Amino acid sequence: MKMTKDLKPLTRAESELMNLLWDHPQGLSVKELMGCFPEPQPAYTTVGTFLKILEAKGFVEHRRMGGSGRTFVYSPMLTREKYVTQVLRDVKDTIFGSSVKKMLSFFVQNEDINEQELAEILSIINNPNIEIQ
Repeated sequence: MKMTKDLKPLTRAESELMNLLWDHPQGLSVKELMGCFPEPQPAYTTVGTFLKILEAKGFVEHRRMGGSGRTFVYSPMLTREKYVTQVLRDVKDTIFGSSVKKMLSFFVQNEDINEQELAEILSIINNPNIEIQ
């Protein structure tokens, strides 16, 4: 899948790390990130390697904790919303021939949508300024 602005898609493991960073936009150290994972936690070197990959892909940046020292804090360079928008736009354009109608039809036909969810979706369509809960 071709991402706009040369952003490469995230792997599952990269997505897990990005979700943690998006939940902590002020940034986290490798040790803090490790503490966010359930047992068994990934190895320090594994988390560090994935952060380097994410930095090379343009998703995260790092700075020294407290401005000096050996500990780095990693923070996201783009918001979750911006990434999701780019991914869904690429899916729409590449898989559904740029058709929002085909994309939405796919989800309606392939997802279990109950009547309450359908009513909420129709409400959002009729009033796009509604905040989604």
